[in-house]
Amino acid sequence: MLSWTPRIENRSGPKYLAIAEALLADLQSGHLKPGQRLPPQRQLARELGVDLTTVTRAFNEARKMGLIDANTGRGSYIREVVPGQAIPEELPVVDLSMNMPPQPREARLRERIHEGVAGILNSPQGLMCLHYQESIGAGLDRAAGARWLGLRLGRVSTDRVAVTAGAQTALYTIMRILTEPGEAICAPDFTYPGLRAIADQLKVRLVPIAMDEEGLDPAALEEACGREKPKAVYCVPTIHNPTTATMSLKRREAIAGVARRHGIAIIEDDAYGMLPRQSHTPIAALAPEIVWHIATLSKCATPALRTAYVVTPKLADTLRLAAEIRAACLMTPPLMVALASKWILDGTLDAITAAIREESAARQIIARRVLQGLEFQAHPEGHHLWLALPERWRRGDLNLYARQSGLALVPSEVFAVGSTVEAIRVSLGAAQSQAVLERGLSLLAAVLAHGPSTLSSIV
Repeated sequence: MLSWTPRIENRSGPKYLAIAEALLADLQSGHLKPGQRLPPQRQLARELGVDLTTVTRAFNEARKMGLIDANTGRGSYIREVVPGQAIPEELPVVDLSMNMPPQPREARLRERIHEGVAGILNSPQGLMCLHYQESIGAGLDRAAGARWLGLRLGRVSTDRVAVTAGAQTALYTIMRILTEPGEAICAPDFTYPGLRAIADQLKVRLVPIAMDEEGLDPAALEEACGREKPKAVYCVPTIHNPTTATMSLKRREAIAGVARRHGIAIIEDDAYGMLPRQSHTPIAALAPEIVWHIATLSKCATPALRTAYVVTPKLADTLRLAAEIRAACLMTPPLMVALASKWILDGTLDAITAAIREESAARQIIARRVLQGLEFQAHPEGHHLWLALPERWRRGDLNLYARQSGLALVPSEVFAVGSTVEAIRVSLGAAQSQAVLERGLSLLAAVLAHGPSTLSSIV
């Protein structure tokens, strides 16, 4: 049996990860070799002065990385290297940066995509999905979109519905319609980075609007409208990205009232609207004549479909949108849109969304437990949370140390339109499993528990 004690005294983060990192380092250096039997976990726990659970978690982590094999009754061995298989250079990064829906087994996304696409192509009209189509979607696809949107908006006329290649395409083309270079759009103080990118591209000014626990402050919006004369206001009323704020019905009515008084449009990004079991009425249902409503499948199903639906204020706006989409990307992807329509009509989309909702709720429970004691905002069925950094931390420092520790995070400056705060958005959906998410959140909590100076490796 190998005599081996991991060197963890100078390693930051949870001790179980430090043990796994030490094992990886000794394997890379040649101190450990394939086929060698590791000491019993109880023995290592005694030598390191930690509990048995810590060593067990470390060995589980090493096994996930493909470093060791465990045989019941025989112990744990350094894994034999398969020809052509490289030893990993570092611990895999836990992605807490990408704000996407989790993909639980219950959603059956891989099987449903495979079966759905095969069924469409094998249908009598299946090959039509490989042809050029209308820029804003075929009539049947727009009708399916209207049916899905009707779950939140009530009855929607198909001639006000456009299918677009994702919400970003929709937002870009709407901004092209509503603004000229140099003109202004109001947006939350912290806002979707995709909007910032579009504004830079189109040379549109973003006017920051103060927020509270419900999102946009109507009084601040009123003042900005009088001062800046904007063309529109952009908002995410449900599970705002990044702060997770959700507007009450009263707040939505107030925002609509301000927009009406000043004659400006509302761009309502309802990316997360289908996630909560109970959700307030969209602003588009309160003020349809001034709202451009965007609803995407990226957050309630999968971003791979590249499918979003826009409800315009009137038919003339739908035609303008069609012209802009034709110039920008010609058309939406017909095969993926056909799959989206199929899922809407046969109930599959509802089943996928329900599975994602349950998984997101479970991940939020894990986050509340692991991050207990830290200050953050979250929605119980959302994909992310907004975490205020402890006083000793600055977001730039945290980003550096997090990456060194195997975490990918997004600092608040990425979202800032006006003033910024020391905060990060923590996304819960990209982690491949609840176990991986818990590992990442535990590491984040451990890093935040120490000051930057105690974790620095610079001498």
